[in-house]
Amino acid sequence: MKAVSLFSGAGGMDVGFRDAGFEVVWANDFDKDACATYRLNHGEHIHHGSIDDLMPELKALGSAGDIACLFGGPPCQGFSVAGKMDAHDPRSKLVWSYMEAVKLIRPAAFVMENVKSLATLEKFSAVREGLFKEANKLGYNVELVVLNSKDFGIPQGRERMFLVGFRDRPNRFRDLIADRKRVAPKLRDVLLGVGKIGSPTNNRICRAKVTAAASPVMRRSPYAGMLFNGQGRPLNLDGHASTLPASMGGNRTPIIDDAALYGDETPWVEEYHAHLMDGGDPIDWQTVPERLRRLTVDEAIAIQTFPRDYKFAGPQSSVFKQIGNAVPCTLAEAVASVVFELLSESPSATKKRRRTSDELELEIA
Repeated sequence: MKAVSLFSGAGGMDVGFRDAGFEVVWANDFDKDACATYRLNHGEHIHHGSIDDLMPELKALGSAGDIACLFGGPPCQGFSVAGKMDAHDPRSKLVWSYMEAVKLIRPAAFVMENVKSLATLEKFSAVREGLFKEANKLGYNVELVVLNSKDFGIPQGRERMFLVGFRDRPNRFRDLIADRKRVAPKLRDVLLGVGKIGSPTNNRICRAKVTAAASPVMRRSPYAGMLFNGQGRPLNLDGHASTLPASMGGNRTPIIDDAALYGDETPWVEEYHAHLMDGGDPIDWQTVPERLRRLTVDEAIAIQTFPRDYKFAGPQSSVFKQIGNAVPCTLAEAVASVVFELLSESPSATKKRRRTSDELELEIA
C-alpha cells in the first residue's frame, strides 16, 4: 500500500509506517537538516519546502488514485502547553493545510498526529469541530484518540493526539489500537543497551554542565520541580523518561546519574531532594557531583525507538531537535499496523454511519 508523509521531520513516523507494511512514496518537510536526515535513511522522495507551495504536487499524487494512507503531524507550537497555546499562531493553521492535502489526495485513510491539548482543551474545541466537519464532508469516518507512548513499549511518557479517518468504510481504530499495548522496559535497561557513555555506540555527548539552582522549586517527586539550572530535569532510571522536548541541547537536556545507571548507588537527586525537604540549604551551584551528566544523542535516539543504525544530519542542536520532534517509531508502527489491518479488509456492505463532531467530543472528554 502506498502512503504519503507530510511534515515528515527526521522520518520517525515513516519508520513505523514502513515497518507496518506501507510504501512511503512522497514526503515533505520545511527543515533542511531534517530533510537531509530523511534522505540518509529513506531515500530521495522527500521534498523540501512549505507544504502550501507543494499543493500542485499533492494534487498530481491524488490524480493517480492509488494512495492508501496520508499521515503526518502538522507543527503544534500553537497548541502545545510548552508554547503559548495560541490557536491563531500561524503554525496552527497548518492543520488546515493538512486537511487540504487530504482533499487533494483522497487517500483511503489518513492519520493526523498532534499534541494532547488539541484533543482535550476547551479553548481548541472550535478547531476540533472544524477538523471533524471537514473530514466528514470529505467522506471520512473519524476517531480521535490520545495515546501515551509508555503504553506501547516505549520508555517515555509522551501523550499525543491521533485523528484517524477512513473513507467510505467503518472505522474501528479505537478498538484495535488497544490490542497493540505492551509493557515498556525500564529506562535503565534501554540506556544500558546503548552502551557506556564514551563508547563507540554512545559517543555523541552533550557537554553542558549540570549546576544546582540557587532557589530550587520543590515538588513531591525529586524528578519534578526545578532543582537544577535550565529546563533539563533528572530522569528516573527505574521508570520511564518524561517527554523528550524538541528544545533539547545545552542545559535543556535531561540529566542522567551515571553512578546509579552503571552501579548500584542511590540516585543523588533523591538524596538531595530529601535533604531539601528536611529544611536543608541548597548546595553551591558548582558543587553538583560529576556523576550527573546530560543525556547523550545516542540515548535520546534509543528512547525515541529509532533503529540503532539510524543516521542524523546537522549539528548536535539540530539533531536533538529532530529527535525531540519525532513521533516514537514504535508508537507510529502500532498506529500504522491498525490502519494497515483495516485497509486490508473489504469495506462492509453496510457502511457505518459517520459520527458527528458532538459524538466525538463526548468520546474524548
